[in-house]
Amino acid sequence: MPVAAQVMRHAAVRPQRIAVSGPEGDLTYAELADRAVRAARRLADDGIGRDALIAAGQADPAALLVAVLAADLAGVTPLLCDHAWNEERRAQVMAAVPAAARFDAPLPEADGPPVRHRPEPDDLTWACFSSGSTGRPRAVVRGRASWTGSFAHLDELTGIGPGDVVLIPGPLVSSLYGFAAVHALAAGATAVVPGRWSPGALAGQLRRATVVHVVPHRLPAVLDALAAAGGPLRTAVVGGAATDSAARTRAARAGVRVVSYYGATELSFVAVDADGSGLRPFPGVEVDVRALPGQALGEVWVRSPWLCEGYLAGATGPLRRDGDGWMTVGDLAEPYRTGEVLRLRGRGDGAIQTGGATVVPEDVEEVLRKVPGVDDVVVVGTPHPHLGAVVTAVVEGEDASRAALEATARAELDPAQRPRRWYAARSLPRTPTGKPARGLVAARLAAGGDPGLRRLG
Repeated sequence: MPVAAQVMRHAAVRPQRIAVSGPEGDLTYAELADRAVRAARRLADDGIGRDALIAAGQADPAALLVAVLAADLAGVTPLLCDHAWNEERRAQVMAAVPAAARFDAPLPEADGPPVRHRPEPDDLTWACFSSGSTGRPRAVVRGRASWTGSFAHLDELTGIGPGDVVLIPGPLVSSLYGFAAVHALAAGATAVVPGRWSPGALAGQLRRATVVHVVPHRLPAVLDALAAAGGPLRTAVVGGAATDSAARTRAARAGVRVVSYYGATELSFVAVDADGSGLRPFPGVEVDVRALPGQALGEVWVRSPWLCEGYLAGATGPLRRDGDGWMTVGDLAEPYRTGEVLRLRGRGDGAIQTGGATVVPEDVEEVLRKVPGVDDVVVVGTPHPHLGAVVTAVVEGEDASRAALEATARAELDPAQRPRRWYAARSLPRTPTGKPARGLVAARLAAGGDPGLRRLG
């Protein structure tokens, strides 16, 4: 991982096959390989070589993929950054991670002999930010084999191959969509990478796509567009929250097979449901649901070749590991035995699963506490029929203004982190140590009708 060696092979065998189709046009495999080779040469000429880290924030997804491939050829680790970040956020990230250089424009290129780097399975070849890391940059880094080793299993589960056109309708800085793009290139397929979700463009994109990668709440819109415009779509690969059974049934009626999976940025693939019978461990994955004292649910621990290396620069986060190679991010599940279906039940650390993204409440609270009139704030997830949950903020402070809160959220939080529901409380319930009682706040919201809470208009 990424896929530079595979791209070079495809360029030699089928040079005119379209590799990447993006907002700025198409690149054949020959063109993609040539640009990556020339950009790798320039990195080397500038003294950026093996084990260095570069921050890549190109707005054009094709240019971002060129940067990723060039980094792979040069033995460099690319850190994918959101091109929409303001300069303050970019500076914050650069201060938090040891990047040798930052590139927001397409990588410069240079003539010269190809860079010779012998790839190794444990090369650090991809880094991206986990959802909800604003205020606390938390970049997950992984080795080459942790993704490339899983490609053959995904090929078998989905049937993706060199004849496919794979639609990836989301930002490649998301590990879900980034993985989808590099896997498509490794397979020799055409990766359609618009860079963002665009409902108006969906019908046109589906006229040629045979496979689509989406999060669960986007699947109905894909099926709507397919019904209206038609197309060759045969497989939907759905990652993130649980896939609705009604959507799976509707997809089957349209001739679309749904392969859904559960994973995390830190863990990669954990479990897959290829036929609607329920989640079972992805090939090569061991799952252990460890009982929690006094609780009916347990914590999901995973051991597999697909796990990440950890967080860059010693950042902290939900990832924990034991001495035997097992990792967890705090997800909860019903008791599980080998061979059974894995039944997930959310996060045990308060993290919010919303539309396929994971939001850490503390990161949102840190931003909102700076708003004038806010004495304190608690962020929780409240149920939503399509997104699973939405970010909900309960603010303590008589003079808190929703307009000011929303302005700060727009300026300093990523879209998935911004609260969609706002409440005010004269005083927040607190634990014996004086901290806001997040669980009690969530329970009061779920019960409804609490006179101590009012919607902020």
